[in-house]
Amino acid sequence: MYFRSESTSSFHLPPYPYDQLNEVKASARAAFDETVDLSIGTPIDPPPLFVPSTLATSGKERGYPPSFGTLQLRSAAAAWMKRSLGVDIDPSCVGATLGSKEFIVALPSYLRLYDLSRRTVLFPEISYPSYEIGALLAGCVPYKVPQDDDGVLLLDELPKEVVNDAMVLWLNLPSNPSGQISGMEYAVSWAQNHDVVVVSDECYADFYWEERPMSALEFGSRRILAVHSLSKRSNLAGLRVGTYAGDPELVEFMSEIRKHAGMMVPGPIQEAAAGAFSDDAHVAVQRSRYWERLLIMRQALSGIGLDVTMPKGGFYLWIKAPNGVFTSGFEFANWLAKNGGFISSPGELYGSKGIYVRIAMVATTETIKVLAHRLQGASV
Repeated sequence: MYFRSESTSSFHLPPYPYDQLNEVKASARAAFDETVDLSIGTPIDPPPLFVPSTLATSGKERGYPPSFGTLQLRSAAAAWMKRSLGVDIDPSCVGATLGSKEFIVALPSYLRLYDLSRRTVLFPEISYPSYEIGALLAGCVPYKVPQDDDGVLLLDELPKEVVNDAMVLWLNLPSNPSGQISGMEYAVSWAQNHDVVVVSDECYADFYWEERPMSALEFGSRRILAVHSLSKRSNLAGLRVGTYAGDPELVEFMSEIRKHAGMMVPGPIQEAAAGAFSDDAHVAVQRSRYWERLLIMRQALSGIGLDVTMPKGGFYLWIKAPNGVFTSGFEFANWLAKNGGFISSPGELYGSKGIYVRIAMVATTETIKVLAHRLQGASV
């Protein structure tokens, strides 16, 4: 997957996960004139109506924006955390990011400077690929933490030498890809007992379906950071804006590094983001869209013999293949492409040892209904 060349001593990147789907895409195109890409969680619904006018009229494009984030943005994000997550945090402990992914990938490099004595990055065995690549790009040691059937991290089973060298523990609840939500309090407690920084990727915090939304910051802020994004919440993936918040010392350290690196969210985008964090009505509309699509697709897939469980959070279906039918997640995704005309993500992209696919509800409800109709004649 990745290696250091003996002849040149240069690092060779692993392939970008979603660049590996060419065969799946070809299968869909061969079977249907119109195909639908449900492999990446790219929002397709409209953002809040006020966003375009705010971008056009803010007047903030002339000067350099504050790297840390405007007080308006940081205050709006803090107020949202209070309303939605029950977390009290001062705006001085909130910083702006260019979306959450750049921060996630860069964070191990930042923390390596914060604590030179450790370099192991812990993350869930089944998870978003960027946690691992961030560790690799920082010259750190990536370590996949095993999970039980509910997605809870089996941290007490880690070797002593791994625990002693652990620099950071990544959490992601609701989980991408599985939609599971269990184990946050236990993981935070374990990390604090071992003096490991917790970074909680909470970009799906607005999409808990039955239980209340959670944040790692509700268990305190010492050596804890929470990362939030407007990409999913407000359909603003193209604006690239999010926040990090938590431990005052860590936030100050991150903000100083990012200031030196010139990491600045453009001024008009910061103003639009503040408005998006302040408005919950559009999120309620989006929640209903995703839930309806999940139900439609679940019914269609169950109707052809697949065992489909609704996620506890997020807008993905994480589907295990029937025993003995497929040899890999790529083969499973190929079968769905040929029979439904849509592209899904094989579970191997997220570290799964079982045979899974992830299907994102990132098509209009009418399009999801079309895909459901296509599947009616299929049989696993």
